[in-house]
Amino acid sequence: MKIAGFTCWLVEVDPGPKFIWRNGLQGSHGDVRHGTKPQSAILRMETDEGLFGALEMGRGAAVMDLVARRYHSFIGENPLLTERMWHLMWEIDRIEEIHMRALGMLDVLCWDVKSQKAGMPIYQMLGGNDTVVPAYASTVTWPALGEYERYIKMCRDIGFTAFKLHAWGDVKRDIELSRALRKWVGPDADLMFDGSAGWDHVDALEVGLALQDEGFLWYEEPMREFYLGHYVKLCEKLTMPVLAAETSDGVHWNMATWIESRALDMTRVSTFYKGGFTGAMKIAHISDSFGMRAQVHGMGLENAQLCAAIRNNDYYEQLVMNEDQIRGLKDLGPLAIIDGNLHVSSEPGLGHHYDWAELDRTAKAKITVTERFS
Repeated sequence: MKIAGFTCWLVEVDPGPKFIWRNGLQGSHGDVRHGTKPQSAILRMETDEGLFGALEMGRGAAVMDLVARRYHSFIGENPLLTERMWHLMWEIDRIEEIHMRALGMLDVLCWDVKSQKAGMPIYQMLGGNDTVVPAYASTVTWPALGEYERYIKMCRDIGFTAFKLHAWGDVKRDIELSRALRKWVGPDADLMFDGSAGWDHVDALEVGLALQDEGFLWYEEPMREFYLGHYVKLCEKLTMPVLAAETSDGVHWNMATWIESRALDMTRVSTFYKGGFTGAMKIAHISDSFGMRAQVHGMGLENAQLCAAIRNNDYYEQLVMNEDQIRGLKDLGPLAIIDGNLHVSSEPGLGHHYDWAELDRTAKAKITVTERFS
């Protein structure tokens, strides 16, 4: 099998519900100018056997530019050789410093095709563990304590037994909220806290000690992920697991440095920050070799397959935003959350379906790449 070409459409998308993050971070619509909509890229990879892979990615204009300038290098390559393809992209990253979300695009497309060719779901081809994956309710940041109570109890009532806070970035208020969360959901629920890299070591330690007293499962990214020494000190002073290296570049090579430095207790994996399926599995395996859990970050069809593939992950992350969205989680098709669980699809391929003729008609721009540059 050979790659025959790529097509990329630039499309406008619905910005979704409006919500905020912690103090200092822009909210969900922070990059949407008045009177405009966000843009995504829909990318399709053709093969000489008629099979194709497809995905959708934000930062549409940047994705289209990368495909136009660099993806010609992959024409004629065999997409079934996913390890080779991953390293070809890694070599281009040395020149491009590719945005983390774009590094794994080619890999995801290749696994989509590889799965269809084999007639097996991706999670089985990656190893395979369990198609029923517990989900945790991952909050946005609501303005007041009462809203947290309302929505978290709503999530509890539809079957969630695990909950993660994105809070205000205010040490005293966040500790109060964390203690309230334990009271709302009881002693048996798994609780997590995501600091969204908002604190220095002093504040991170104060919050961590309070979370530890409440029996939280993990403490996620309390500080920016540049100076590992602060993370080493935090891990030494807490008995609760610290989860880190979510946004650090370098895939498994970088994660090896975190593990070697003892700067975390659990690792973060995802298809969109860690180089697709191949990069994520490299991290899952190196984590397992050190007896560490590799917690999958984020939602979507790709991360659902990843959750079902690896043993040392606990949950699928499900963002919860407002009542309508929470009530509608049961209606998300292959990503539906039923009684607190995600049932991962066993169909071959990723399952992205588009009306290609409609894309041709409505896209803001379109490019095709069908031959190598001279």
